[in-house]
Amino acid sequence: MLSQIRARVFVSRRIPPKALQMLQAGCDVNCWDSDEPPSRKGYLDSVRGIDALFCLLTDKIDAELLDAAGPGLKVVSTMSVGHDHIDLQECKARKITVGYTPGILTSATAELTVALLLATSRRLKEGMRAVVNGEWGTWKPTWLCGSGLDGSTVGIVGLGRIGIAVAQCLKPFGVAQFLYSGRSEKPEAESIKAKFVPFDDLLQTSDFVIACCALTQDTAGLFNKDAFSKMKKSAIFVNSSRGGVVNQEDLLHALTSGEIAGAGLDVTSPEPLPTDNPLLKLDNCVVLPHIGSATYSTREAMAVLAAENLLAGVRGEPMPCQLD
Repeated sequence: MLSQIRARVFVSRRIPPKALQMLQAGCDVNCWDSDEPPSRKGYLDSVRGIDALFCLLTDKIDAELLDAAGPGLKVVSTMSVGHDHIDLQECKARKITVGYTPGILTSATAELTVALLLATSRRLKEGMRAVVNGEWGTWKPTWLCGSGLDGSTVGIVGLGRIGIAVAQCLKPFGVAQFLYSGRSEKPEAESIKAKFVPFDDLLQTSDFVIACCALTQDTAGLFNKDAFSKMKKSAIFVNSSRGGVVNQEDLLHALTSGEIAGAGLDVTSPEPLPTDNPLLKLDNCVVLPHIGSATYSTREAMAVLAAENLLAGVRGEPMPCQLD
């Protein structure tokens, strides 16, 4: 049993010291000593013969990698709430236990989502550039005016933990109405007085449309030409979930044609977004480098939970947060 020996563990990136020390106390750890990921070949070579893997959201954990690791691999622990990078069916077939880190990043991601919404709707990108470029002249009544939240309707697509937290953060701004759509009504929506509506109704009614949904077969490309055409011309679209829920070509057209007013993105497809991508040249599009969970305390807590999941797995115990 793994619990009777020191498990061999590969950690695919530098992680907060507290989590690494937890792993090193009970396991033989090979940590990739870089903030950048190993090459695919480097990854495949590094996992050979391991018992457990500590991975990140950007690591592709598929049959090829599991084959490279060999039959000794029994635990995969990802430092993320998202798990679309892991082939769960392959893991299940090989009796590999998988852990993830839900809940911890909720507040940080909600804060970042609100910051992105405000930066986009209040045209902060243009304002900051105007200051730097010397375009800031005399006070003008209509210069750099944007959309405010007071009296607005906010639509949230995917009312999970993060969606609820975003709404709670926005309530003090005077939002008049919260709408949400998804597979089913959520009892917790009562805490923010949110109304469950069909997706099309949400698009047509909302001043701000926020994507907080997981990336699944149903949500892949959900925000496409048809969806953007149903939004108000004054609408602001914000995505802090996964880049794959958006058809970016359709978003580009919606932004350049005036179909919607603006977009704020913390996630894209691919990541990183190439520097020549036309979205980056638009005044009405704010793009951030997937930093929703990027607070010191959140990242440390995510790493610690991922370590706890891994250690429980190698002991043959139930993980604190285990995927079925």
